[in-house]
Amino acid sequence: MELRHLRYFVAVGEEQHYGRAAGRLRVAQPALSRQIQDLEREIGFQVFDRLPRGVRLNAAGRALLEDARLILQQVNEATIRAGRVARGLAGTLRVGFTESASWHGVVPTSFLQFRQGQPDAELQLSPLSSLDQVQAVRSGQLDAGYVFNMPRSDAELDQVQVASQTLVLAVPKRHPLAKSRSLRLRDLTDAAFVWFPRRQSPAYYDRLMQACSRGGLKAPRIVQEAMDQATLLSLVACGLGVAFVSDATRWRCPKDVALRPVVDLHLPIAFSLVWRKDNASPLLARFVAEVRQRPDVRALARSAE
Repeated sequence: MELRHLRYFVAVGEEQHYGRAAGRLRVAQPALSRQIQDLEREIGFQVFDRLPRGVRLNAAGRALLEDARLILQQVNEATIRAGRVARGLAGTLRVGFTESASWHGVVPTSFLQFRQGQPDAELQLSPLSSLDQVQAVRSGQLDAGYVFNMPRSDAELDQVQVASQTLVLAVPKRHPLAKSRSLRLRDLTDAAFVWFPRRQSPAYYDRLMQACSRGGLKAPRIVQEAMDQATLLSLVACGLGVAFVSDATRWRCPKDVALRPVVDLHLPIAFSLVWRKDNASPLLARFVAEVRQRPDVRALARSAE
């Protein structure tokens, strides 16, 4: 049995007349009659009583009509749902992000824009470190992720840089360094540092160490490691040490922490949206396109050219 058999049967059953049903379906009446005969032959019983003028549903036909209408309705709804997914209007999009980047800027506003533009889609959000996000995107557990310090080229992943942040020094407000408005790297020689582990971003870790060494901070005294900036700030707030964090942390900086610029530390932090090159999700394509069209992202792309 094919769907057209059900469509033809429903039309004849509702019209109780081959001629009217043929006109409604825009098919020839003999062809319609053959389709109904094929249906009855396939299911093994008649669904119409033939009358001198027209036809009439028998008991079996009335039972089949109710179910046939439901089946056709479900097929139509399934087609509509699938079409919305194909156009990027429905489905599920899984996006990762670093917690500190969700406080302000492109991350929260891109989520808001997506929800407003695709109200029928499901947006699954996962707060993860940059390293964990990249692994999740590679494995297919995430469709995309907002990460720091992504290498410019990758065989599997594509990216668009969405921001460039600056490193500042997070200092407990009661710390002597908090009194200075103009710090240099050599001023931090005796400071105890809370630092991120090298495995989190080996290339950026090495660049930061090299920049510190050039500025006179030859060997930072690292007393504790932490994976994310929220934890770094928490440890600074309790007085464990000082830490280099992005200037974006000012949006959620603890009240006991002061952020101070380091005038001779020039090491921008690239912040990018990444996704697998072979991910064909229409929702992902729509999300990436919306991010690319942001004025701040377009300005950043022009400045990099």
